[in-house]
Amino acid sequence: MRRVQEEAGASLRKTQEEMKQQADRERREVETQKKGDKVMLSMKDLVFRERPTKKLIERYMGPYVIEEVVSKNMVKLRLLISMRIHLMVNVSRVVKYRKPGKRQKVENPKPVKVDGVEE
Repeated sequence: MRRVQEEAGASLRKTQEEMKQQADRERREVETQKKGDKVMLSMKDLVFRERPTKKLIERYMGPYVIEEVVSKNMVKLRLLISMRIHLMVNVSRVVKYRKPGKRQKVENPKPVKVDGVEE
């Protein structure tokens, strides 16, 4: 009886180790953020009425400043009140902000006139 229990325990430990290896294959190291860092917020799963099609929106928006690091998986961002999303965001939804390169042009689009009205 004891031998059967030991074999079952060994089999369970082996299976647990195999499952852990499979799960760890997809994991990556989390970038450490600190208070005051600028990050870009992922637009994935965010819905905005002004932008009805996901195909035409940017992947990330921002930069936003980290107000507080709540845990190693959660940060509190300084977001606009009009965004109506929670201030606490999982670190998988943020990417470190990088300034545009010297050769990249950063242009804000000019307003377009339609029927004499600027949009």
